[in-house]
Amino acid sequence: MSTPVHSQEALEAIRDAVRIALQEDIGPGDVTASLSSCDKLTEATVICRDEAILCGQHWFNQALHLLDADIKIDWQTEDGCSMQADTTVCTVQGKAKAILSAERTALNFLQTLSATATCTRQYVERISGTSAQILDTRKTLPGMRYAQKYAVKCGGGINHRMGLYDAILIKENHIAMAGSIHKAVTTAKQKFPGLKLEVEVEDLEEFKQALQTQADAVLLDNFSLPELRQAVRLNRDRKKLEASGNIDLNNIRETAKTGVHYISIGAITKNIQAVDFSVRI
Repeated sequence: MSTPVHSQEALEAIRDAVRIALQEDIGPGDVTASLSSCDKLTEATVICRDEAILCGQHWFNQALHLLDADIKIDWQTEDGCSMQADTTVCTVQGKAKAILSAERTALNFLQTLSATATCTRQYVERISGTSAQILDTRKTLPGMRYAQKYAVKCGGGINHRMGLYDAILIKENHIAMAGSIHKAVTTAKQKFPGLKLEVEVEDLEEFKQALQTQADAVLLDNFSLPELRQAVRLNRDRKKLEASGNIDLNNIRETAKTGVHYISIGAITKNIQAVDFSVRI
């Protein structure tokens, strides 16, 4: 699985995010690290204690390089790669004080993004052999939108919209304000003809209404398995279908086998358990 490539704009955003995280942690100065000689050179090893998917190299690198541009980092694996427990992921050479001060911030990014990638891979593997794909959602940690969506791609999932600006998702409150599904979709298409448009429906009757609109995709919210199968039959490949709501590792394969194109999972970005990394000097 190839590693997603960061744009120049994304690299700048990563640098800014890491700078904020370092400032939050170090503040006016790392008083404990100041006990070490500023110029003492050392080598540290980063070990992953869990079986996981690696993600977060650029964030980790930035945390170190923002404190010491001369630090050398030698990665033994790449983002998106599987790791066994107790794998050495990289070695770091440079000034001890910079390594000590950056350690926690660097590992915070690495453990969170690896957790997202690992969780995503579990869902991707569970539906292997079906035609469905795993989508992320906007249920990301505040300030970590791009980072977690990158991690989803490292885990084999695909990104939904990045935010409220790059695609249209008409939900129940938008429909209520517009007066009907048809009116909401028509207005959206007229105002933003170039954006992908998806409409969320809560039952088969609303789904039938959505099929008569210019929506590109329909989100089937909390549909039962029989309802999903019926929606797929009614659709006849006219719209892209996304299933969402009350889907986990226990039932996702059956959901995928209904024939929907996408399954969106909020858990891959919000219900994650940090991967255990440690630094040893």
